[in-house]
Amino acid sequence: MNPDVTDGAGEKLDAGTGSAPPRPRKHLTRVWKYVLAGAILSWLGYEFLTLPFGDVEKLRSHNPRQTEFMRLHAERARKEGKPFHKAQEWTPLKDVPTAVINAVVVAEDGRFWSHHGIDWFELKESILKNISQVRAARGASTITQQLVKNLYLSPSKNPLRKFREWVLTWWMERTLRKSRILELYLNVIEWGNGIYGVQAASREYFGKNVTELTREEAARLAAIIPSPRSHRPEGSSMYVIRRAGLILQRMAARGM
Repeated sequence: MNPDVTDGAGEKLDAGTGSAPPRPRKHLTRVWKYVLAGAILSWLGYEFLTLPFGDVEKLRSHNPRQTEFMRLHAERARKEGKPFHKAQEWTPLKDVPTAVINAVVVAEDGRFWSHHGIDWFELKESILKNISQVRAARGASTITQQLVKNLYLSPSKNPLRKFREWVLTWWMERTLRKSRILELYLNVIEWGNGIYGVQAASREYFGKNVTELTREEAARLAAIIPSPRSHRPEGSSMYVIRRAGLILQRMAARGM
């Protein structure tokens, strides 16, 4: 005889006790989902509210004295027992040659003047390429995103850092003019160990004021932005020669 019997409603009964087995407590599962969702939203809300929105607004008229990357570089040198010397000389955008501006924009963010902080086309292409090659083969950070990261964040690639970067990028694009964003970028990014800004880079590598840079020298400086500690713009590095040549080709194709 089958030990399993059913009641009139079709529910299977336990042969020993005559009672139905306990049902899963689905409502408890839903409660925990709501708790988890609430915790995540609260955490993201806290991160949002603690972002330096006020500091971004101050950039309208004040130049930053130090960036987060500068602080991290100095701290790293201290831990390694090495000296840290910062070379930086602020240069207004009006004093930066057009060739330098064009070379940097072409090299780092071709749609800088038209997008609103994030280049969604480049982001999509980057994701597709990285998936197809199963590695981080292509980046898609805009000039604004790079500036935000340099000023306030860190080189970390964790999702929380990316969330903060995107929010601050959105805010910076709505707070500052494009020309001001580019001016800040050209004056704070690293161009070598302890070398920050295009004026310091021009003096270090070519022994001249930024206003005297040629088109080729501008392209060479732009070529090393992704890896300023691994390459120098002057000299015979094949990486720099090839990348600078590509930048010049793109500039010519755009009528620059």
